Amino acid sequence: MSQLDPRLPLIGDFNLEGKVVLARVDHNVVEKGLIKDSFRIDATFGLIHHISSRGGFPILMTHIGRTRDKAGNITASPDTAVTAIVDYLNRKIAGGFVVPDLPIHGSRGIESLPEETMAPLLARLRGRDIGGIYLPNTRWFAGEESGDERTVALAGQLGALADLYVNDAFGSWQPHASTFDVAKAIPAAAGFLMQKELIHLDLVLNPSKPFLAVVAGSKYDTKIGPLNRLYDQVDALILGGVIYNAFLAAKYGVEVRGVDPGDVELARGLVEKDRGRGKILEPGAVIESGTLDRSDPGTVREVRVSDLRAGQKYGYFLDVAPGAFDDPALAGALSGARTIFVNAVMGLTPHFPDGSARLYSDIARNRAARKLFGGGDTLTELKNLTPGVYLAALDDESYYFFTGGGAVLTAIEGGAYGLKPVAALLRP
Repeated sequence: MSQLDPRLPLIGDFNLEGKVVLARVDHNVVEKGLIKDSFRIDATFGLIHHISSRGGFPILMTHIGRTRDKAGNITASPDTAVTAIVDYLNRKIAGGFVVPDLPIHGSRGIESLPEETMAPLLARLRGRDIGGIYLPNTRWFAGEESGDERTVALAGQLGALADLYVNDAFGSWQPHASTFDVAKAIPAAAGFLMQKELIHLDLVLNPSKPFLAVVAGSKYDTKIGPLNRLYDQVDALILGGVIYNAFLAAKYGVEVRGVDPGDVELARGLVEKDRGRGKILEPGAVIESGTLDRSDPGTVREVRVSDLRAGQKYGYFLDVAPGAFDDPALAGALSGARTIFVNAVMGLTPHFPDGSARLYSDIARNRAARKLFGGGDTLTELKNLTPGVYLAALDDESYYFFTGGGAVLTAIEGGAYGLKPVAALLRP
């Protein structure tokens, strides 16, 4: 197993007895006020238990959703509150977490952590009258994303609450007040989940060969950097989603509905890179639809990639045909790989799930490979489309589920310790 950078302080290095520990977690799993998947919360139970069992006092914080518009106005609504998370924690681990009632100043959000509110709560925490404090959504705070003096002020106020800062939020890779700046204000360390994510990320960056990557997405431009880095590392690459559509449009000179011309232009670079090398394995058939809804089966048909001709126009390519994985090249790559990295939903779910379900089932048949799945939509669809595979994988050491798909792709491009929140933890 890979090793961590020796410059990285670990939570286990610190004596927590009598210490307040401010932990940044990634509990961004709330949608319209309800928990959509508890996986990321459950993954931090070990951290919470460790703090309390070692005599420490936990304060947790996370972001939820997008609360700030382009003008910087903040919307603090019940839909993005931490209430559902706290209720879940208090049911599952009898945590006794309390959310401080902080003043919200309209579209400016929460501007400070008033001493008259926080001091009594900290006293109750140290007296073990409560099990922990859970701060409101960090994106409700004016300084979280502002990148100005308000960010510096918020980081200082957060640091003043605690003796130690712990980052256990690998998926929250953007450098904000709660993930980056606060690490400069007080002693800081990596939590247990952060350590696991970094160790398994190294298995993607330095994989056992043959190495197969499966990448999909709704926008090509957000994946171009990681794709180019992955291409140089992999033995085989399978594309899906709009990324594959852009690749097909660029390679065969066809027009596919819903694909941005700018994405097609960017994909030409990957087409040229693969010319003569053949690392990109093309699923040979896609599902075309005239609409984004399967409710009109008359508009759905299978299109063979071999039939594509320059100048032709097509409707939406909304899935990879399941039978495409019977192709010997694809089947051989899936069965022969020793490392498989998956950040892919092949089709537009829920109406076009068949290609994704087939992919996940075929990957499961390769028992010899290390199988690493990016978080987010990939994990949600694995669970929804192939629940048997998902449940078996939870107890299978050959699988690892990252909690943040975007963080993994960013780290693939720039390196694990190039993520600014991770770099902020490193000792000089």
